Amino acid sequence: MMTNGRDRLRDAKVMVVGCGALGNEVLKNLALSGVGHIVCVDFDRVETGNLTRSVLFRQTDADTGRLKVDVVRERLLELNPDMDVCTFDADIVHDVGLGVIRGMDVVVSCVDNRWARFVINRHCARMNRPWVDGGIALAEGTMKVFIPGRNCYACGLGPEEIGVLKRRLSCANVVSAPVSHGVAPTSSITASVIGAVQVQEALRIICGDTSNCGKMFYYDGDVPTAGVAQFDAYDDDCPEHETWGPVEPSGFTVDTTVSDFLSSFPDGGSEVSILLREDKFVDWLEDRRTGERYQVMLPGRHVAESLPRNVSPEDFYQNEFRTVDAAFPYGDLTLGALGIPRGDVLHICCAGKDRFLELRWE
Repeated sequence: MMTNGRDRLRDAKVMVVGCGALGNEVLKNLALSGVGHIVCVDFDRVETGNLTRSVLFRQTDADTGRLKVDVVRERLLELNPDMDVCTFDADIVHDVGLGVIRGMDVVVSCVDNRWARFVINRHCARMNRPWVDGGIALAEGTMKVFIPGRNCYACGLGPEEIGVLKRRLSCANVVSAPVSHGVAPTSSITASVIGAVQVQEALRIICGDTSNCGKMFYYDGDVPTAGVAQFDAYDDDCPEHETWGPVEPSGFTVDTTVSDFLSSFPDGGSEVSILLREDKFVDWLEDRRTGERYQVMLPGRHVAESLPRNVSPEDFYQNEFRTVDAAFPYGDLTLGALGIPRGDVLHICCAGKDRFLELRWE
């Protein structure tokens, strides 16, 4: 018997990235629409400034500095006790595995910066998952739909914007300092409008309708006006929308050691390597002035924050690994210690062939 729309919503799995003003509206609408499974991703805590724009937050949440994901889970279950809400107190850039995204029907982006959108676009392309983007600034907002193979966020950026983002992906072995994101102020009314349209499009995608891919909904509350414009971009040579597959489920987890992982492929022998596509592993730093070395043993993204406050990251070179194979000297480390998140999809090279293995995360 054909599954009806209500059954589809009950079985649907939706990831919402960002639990601020826009994320609040999206999550509230998803819960009221009867979506059965929601994954929330955010690493911030509730602050007093959030309260005038975020329908799910209360003063007591700000007073106690609760995690946004904990608060939204509690409030969503009050709205719909039958739904399943999974939370990640995490940064979508590095801390949410691709396997988690692969399990979603659609990803809804409620982030406030281009770097996060750039990464969400890449993650969804690799796992062949559609995503709905929303952006708001004061009285203006936009919504766009991205379907892998048809529309790409990176392809729609100009050369200057791509250049800024690419510098964050530099392979230079000098320690990189964290870069702050530009955050645009938001309006609760704009968030309500864009959040509603985002959820409407997410529900359409769940029900099999992707006809609005390549279009942009825009809202300007100052006029006021709203409309739809053509907004599609897709360059076949763009490296940011490569699709990984086939993805093979595995019994490995982030607690598996490097040596145990590498020795589990009899067909590859010594020719097995893990390609660290999103980061690198750093074992030691060298002071550029004195030549003195310091052991750190951290994923590259955490090296700068491990330095003393009065030390500049630019004063150090780092020894880094982007490929982990039989020559890797730290076989007792776990995959998690390399910076690989739970549920990730590993790109490995086995006997000269690319394979994609999904780690267990539940």
